[in-house]
Parts: sequence; C-alpha cells; structure tokens
Amino acid sequence: MPQHDTTDTEHFEQVILQSVRQILAAPDPVQFLDWARATIPDLLGLSDAYLDEFEIQRLATLLGTVIWNATPQPGNAFQPLPIAPPAPTALCPCGSGLRHRDCCANLDDMPELSSELIWEVLLDEIPEPSLREALTLNVIPGPLLAKIADRWMDADRPGRAVALLEPLFAGALETLDERFEPALDILCDAYDRLDHWRKKLVFLDRVCTEGSRALQAAAWQRRSTIHIDEGDFVQAEAAFTAALRSDPDNPSTALLEITLLAAQHKDALARERARFWLHRFRRLGFREEGFMEFLESAIVDPQSAMVNSNVDALDPVLVDLHDWMAVIASRPLPAYGVNPLRDVARHRQTAETHRPDATAGGRRHAGVQAPTGALSGGLVHGIPAELRLPTAIRRIESLWQTLYPAAKPHSTHLTLADGADVWSEPDWLDYLLEHPEVADSLEVLDDLATALYEHPESALPWIAHALLRPILERAWSILHQTLPPDADHYLPWSAATNRPVLRLLFRRYLCQVQEGQPKGAVQTLETLLRLNPQDNHGARAELMNHYLRDGEDEKALALARRFPDDLLADLAYGEVLALYRLGREERARLVLNTAVHRLPRIPHYLTRKRIKQPRLSPLGMTPGGDDQAWLYREAMRDVWESEPGILAWLKRFSA
Repeated sequence: MPQHDTTDTEHFEQVILQSVRQILAAPDPVQFLDWARATIPDLLGLSDAYLDEFEIQRLATLLGTVIWNATPQPGNAFQPLPIAPPAPTALCPCGSGLRHRDCCANLDDMPELSSELIWEVLLDEIPEPSLREALTLNVIPGPLLAKIADRWMDADRPGRAVALLEPLFAGALETLDERFEPALDILCDAYDRLDHWRKKLVFLDRVCTEGSRALQAAAWQRRSTIHIDEGDFVQAEAAFTAALRSDPDNPSTALLEITLLAAQHKDALARERARFWLHRFRRLGFREEGFMEFLESAIVDPQSAMVNSNVDALDPVLVDLHDWMAVIASRPLPAYGVNPLRDVARHRQTAETHRPDATAGGRRHAGVQAPTGALSGGLVHGIPAELRLPTAIRRIESLWQTLYPAAKPHSTHLTLADGADVWSEPDWLDYLLEHPEVADSLEVLDDLATALYEHPESALPWIAHALLRPILERAWSILHQTLPPDADHYLPWSAATNRPVLRLLFRRYLCQVQEGQPKGAVQTLETLLRLNPQDNHGARAELMNHYLRDGEDEKALALARRFPDDLLADLAYGEVLALYRLGREERARLVLNTAVHRLPRIPHYLTRKRIKQPRLSPLGMTPGGDDQAWLYREAMRDVWESEPGILAWLKRFSA
C-alpha cells in the first residue's frame, strides 16, 4: 500500500475518533461544529493542501456535519440527531458570510457516512452501562457484535459470547454477507472454549449448506482447519476445495491453502502457490500489507512464514525460543570425544529392545520388548565407547540438572512420566534463554526436545519445523563431527552418556518422516543402527520398510540377516517380500514357513481386503498377536499389494 494512502487513512480515522469523543463529551451540534472548524483542519493536515482559509473552513464544516449526522447519540436511545439544513436565506454555517442558497446549497448532495463505521469507534468509547443499554435496545449493527463478543472472550466469558452471537445466525443465513465472518469465527471459538464441539459441527454444517457464498467459504475454511489439526489431510483438502469454490478470491482461502501445504511439508508446492496468490491479488488491487508480506515470505520459506504469521497467537515462550534458535545457529560445534568402554563383553551382550511411544509414518510404537536371542545373530563390529564431554559442558550440565524439573523419559520412550509438566516451572527457561552456550550440550538438547514434544502447540507442523528441527540438526552435526561414518567406535545404549544423542537421532528420524524426507530418514536410521547395533529403538523395522518401499531388496535382505530369529513382523515378513521380488521364490517359501511358525496371524491380516481392527492396548504390542498383525497391515499392505501375485501366493503357501 502506498505511503500516502496509509497516511490519509490514519488521518481520517483520527478525525472520526476525536469527533466521537467530542460528541460524547459535549453533545451539542453548535459547539461540535465550532470544534470541527478549529480542529479537523489540523488533524487532516489541510494547511498543506494548497487550499485557502475559506475552503478549509467549508470542508471542515461539511465533514463535521456528516460525522454528527451519522453518530448515534446515547441520550437519544443511540439514534442520530441530524442537523437540519439551514433556510435558503439564512447565513451559511460554513462561515463564508453568504446566504446558504448562494453558498453550500449549490454543492452536490451531502455525502453520507456509515453509522456502522461510527459504531465501531463508539463501542470502544462508551462505558459498560451504556453498552448494556445499547444491547438491550438492539441498535448495534449485527456485524459489530463480534467485536463485543471478542472482548468477552478475552475476559474468559465464552458463555456470554455464545448468547450474544447465536441469535445472529438464527434466521436466514443467505442474507448475511462477509461482514459476519468474524462473528462466525468467534462463535466457533466460544463453542471450543465451552467444549461444545457437536454444537459447533452442526452449526458449520448448516452454514455450509444454507449460508451466503462468503459465509460458506468461512465455514469450509473452519472445517478444513479442524481436519488439519486432526491430521486428516484428505478431508482438509476436500474442505479447502469447497471453500475455494465458494469464494475464489478470498485472502483467507489463500492463507488456508498455504497452511494446508505447510502442514504436510509440501514446501515446494506451497512456494509455488504463494507466488500464484501474490500475483493474483496484485492484479486485483489488494493492498493489505500484512497478508501480502506473508505471501512474499512464504515464497522464500513457508514454514517460517507460518511461524511469523502466528506469532501473536503463540505461547510467548515459543516465540522467545524461536529467537534463541537463531542465536545458537551461529555457535561453533563443541568438541566432543569418545572413551572406549572397558567391559566390552557386557556392552556387546544382547540388550532389551524397546520401541518408544511415538508415531512414525503412520505406525504406532509402543514399548515392545524383544525376546532373548532376537538379536544374538547380529554381528557387532567396532569398539564400544561412550561420549566424552568437554569440561565446560560438564559444568553446564551440572547446573542444568539443578534447574530442569523433570527426569529423562523412561527407557527409549520419548515422553515424560505422567504428570510431569516442565512448562509450569520457568527457571530452566530463563536460564536457557540467557545462556546460548547450553546448546553445546547434547543432554540439554535432549531435554529441550522432550520439553517441546510435550508442549501443546508443538503439534503445529511449523512449530516442530522451526523449533524442534534446529535442535535435532545441531545434535546431528555434533555427532557427525565426533563419529563420522568411517569411525571405529559405536555407542551402546547401556552407557548412560550415550542415551541423549541416540534418543535425538530417533527423534530426527520421526521428524524427517513427518516432513516427507524419506531419503534423509533412511540415512538417520542407518546411522542409528551403526552407532547402536543392538537397536534399542527398533530402528531396524522402520529401515526395513523404507528399503522395501524404495525397491532396495538386497539391502532389505542384508538387514534381515543382521537380525535372524527376529519377532518383529517387519523383519520376518520383509525378508519374504524381498526374496519374492528378487525371483527367489523357493527361498522365500522357506523363510515364509519360519515366519508363519513364529508370527502366524500376519498372512491372515495381509491377504484380506477388509478386516476389522482388533483392540489395541496402550501398554504395548503382543508379538504374534492380532494387534501386531493389524499394525503391520496398516504400515505395509500397500507395498505387498503393489507386487503382482504375491498376496495370492502368500495365502496359498501360508494356509
């Protein structure tokens, strides 16, 4: 928007504001017009407009009259009290000294000012008793009731907001134009605050069916954001398409599309669509600076654009952490080292394998314990070691442990113990924000990643990208510097010093999967297995499935040979699939016989087109059970189904 347009708008808004305040303080038309002639010229900067004094006074008088005539008067039941036009032979009120018929009466019709514009200012100026009177008289324009409801929401009065706004939508919805969109949004927010989600959905369904095109677009937008929050991107896409159909030139719909694409980490497409919308709205003459700047920033980095556009709604702590991330990005990497472990035999023995309560690639990971012998066939090469911390980092961690209010997650889990709430105790946050050097500690990075995982707003994809991802990438860089791919050492989970970085590695994998980076995810899993060959996180299952999806059948077989007699369905049946695709059917039949003997329910769940989901326990998965078979079907049936003839073959030879 050009600067002079912005300045003119700001000047006019000041005229309206100061005029309303003057009328409320002294509701007398003669006194107000005297004030207008003395004050409005300065507010508008008319002395610099190359007008003579007479023209300036005439303009101020006319504008003052228009404002007075449009202003609802509290003393007149909030109805305007227009100034009657002077008689033709009376002196003109503009101060020219001429008769009215010879002066302003010859001007075109007096312009009118919307009372709705005056009401918008008035609502901020009248006291609470006057506001209640205006509501009782039902004189406030309907679209502006959203402003009052928003004020009540800020005061944590959602019930009052609902009672105020519901009557707006009780009648014919097709008569309500785009001015009622804020009321729709605030009413939905109030329903959310009251946990009236069924009522909200019924309301949105009605608006989508009966509303004007503008309201239909707003309702579909709302439904799309609901589906985004639920992670149901298919339904979110459908709702977005309906919103776009209802109002194709709505900036909110454009914002929704960028949000939807960013939530799915389709950043390249988000950049392309942001560029499209920017050109489109420029052609339409749209000038809202904030929105156009958002589109410009989304062309560069959609994730950062989403963070910046939501700053006002985010927890301020997350905003501070976002700024802190920029500071630590420039810090050099600390010089970790490794110390060989003395008790080599103990660290090479089979470990208990746990899989954390997390989600990756649609899989549900719950603490599965591998039976003794599951890993015994895997060969472990190299020297077991533990990370060696620089002295400065030891001091940092010593202080950090006195401030951070939670213990590490249990075993390989990613979440804190039930009831732990690190965000309610600010001491560690204050210390963190004031000391960027704590980002040199892998232990601190691990705690911070866990804390972010627990924050309710971390479910927003762009928050994870902006806050969690930099932590994980810093940990990756530290690890790569300390133990490059050709290093002789590995980091067994049994050494407590190694656990933070191994947990961070698994988090990095989950983050890459969620952001649609399968190649990077495979690299992370391969690194995790190299550094922790006993595989406490169950990375082998995820890696096997990635190999099979990518057609890397030889790699899949090599991985299966590392873990013979494994009771993870991904390994046992992944080997069968790889052998079949390589044309080694006889060997595939032998391996299948062994797999069916150990995990007999898998073929039944893979070969059925439709099958009912069994009951899933939050405590974990049962090797050989229906729950394990269902989860494997959910993860990999599409890969099996894409191989011609294999499901019929599987059904025949597993019967």
